[in-house]
Amino acid sequence: MKRLRKLYRPVGLKELELIIATQSREFPPRLHWQPIFYPVLNFEYAADIAREWNVSDLASGYCGFVTAFELPEAYIETFEVQNVGGIHHNELWVPAEDMETFNQNIQGCIQVEAAFYGDQYSGVVEATHFFRQLNAKAQFDLLCAADDLALAEMITHESVSVLCNFRYWQQKGYDLAVLEKIKEVYSKLYPELALSF
Repeated sequence: MKRLRKLYRPVGLKELELIIATQSREFPPRLHWQPIFYPVLNFEYAADIAREWNVSDLASGYCGFVTAFELPEAYIETFEVQNVGGIHHNELWVPAEDMETFNQNIQGCIQVEAAFYGDQYSGVVEATHFFRQLNAKAQFDLLCAADDLALAEMITHESVSVLCNFRYWQQKGYDLAVLEKIKEVYSKLYPELALSF
């Protein structure tokens, strides 16, 4: 049986959308100006980056998510651990050309374990039908007004928005009963993905 180890990756909104588009199984290929992929070895380091860098970055959508995933230890050991500063600033340097193999080694789904939102975060996510150009508050209002059948349909079509914004709604203290209903429906539709932590 393979021994697995959990790694982390801080991402912004667009990268999270691209991950979700793979059923949360893969990280997107690197862009031409990104020769290295940097997964990190502990939650604290990933949270530092997501909280201190992503939330103030326009390209990250003024938000940062800590994703977590598992890899076989034997595969991880093919990379040298790089320390880039503080005691817990340990990461792997994965060449862009190795991303396909890296993704093939991910066991299970890539989960979101923490979310941080800056003051300029809008919550507008790549929507398919119901939420086009609606900010996070307007999305929640629409979900609040939906009956059970409509709620399930909205969550099915707008699962990316729900996954990206659920923690925002929690942090803003939106209606707890509605949040519980959203979580229940989402969990039935997508049992492999944790909606909250």
